[in-house]
Amino acid sequence: MHSKLRFLLLLITLVGFGSMTLLIKENDIVYFDKAIISFIQSFETPFLTSTMKFFSFIGSGSSINFIVIISIIVLYFFFHHRSELLLFILVLMGSHYLFRLLKEIFHRARPDLHRLIEIGGYSFPSGHATNAITVYGILSFLLWRYIPTRWGRSLLVIFSTIMILTIGFSRIYLGVHYPSDVIAGYFAGAFWLITSIWGFQFLKEKIHERTHTKYPYI
Repeated sequence: MHSKLRFLLLLITLVGFGSMTLLIKENDIVYFDKAIISFIQSFETPFLTSTMKFFSFIGSGSSINFIVIISIIVLYFFFHHRSELLLFILVLMGSHYLFRLLKEIFHRARPDLHRLIEIGGYSFPSGHATNAITVYGILSFLLWRYIPTRWGRSLLVIFSTIMILTIGFSRIYLGVHYPSDVIAGYFAGAFWLITSIWGFQFLKEKIHERTHTKYPYI
């Protein structure tokens, strides 16, 4: 990824997250949040509720832990890339502590309009949304070069995008997050994801340069 594009994406995520925090602080987004929740929940059916509970579970900590274990096995034993494994672990651990820290800073209460499940803790930003974009984002980044065909890569991106959006949507539908929580979670997760990948590629380039400078004939 070109440096200017990375910087632009980081700027967008920072401005986006900052905008969400200001709107929430000034209570300028309450009407938007409640209107979106009411609209989404107007489609409530038993089948849709079960489906959204499933995707919410997919984005939960226990499911992510399972994904992490499987991914570690694949990255280490099949692809033999320890550096990429370290990047994967760093991104996921950083994402987890990032949203927890932000929740403790902002102390936003969860919606109390019409909850379809009960859950504790603070609302802003959505941990599910933050984890979704970092987990499926980093998996797409790591698996991209192992998929030789264009249609295969396209399927990878489409699948990851659907999972990210559906997990976030499920939290709004179930009434445990405001839309602004989910949007902010996406911005926070994307910022951490891009920063981690940028740092990883920078370090790899420096190590490559140092190795080839020290041993120019190898």
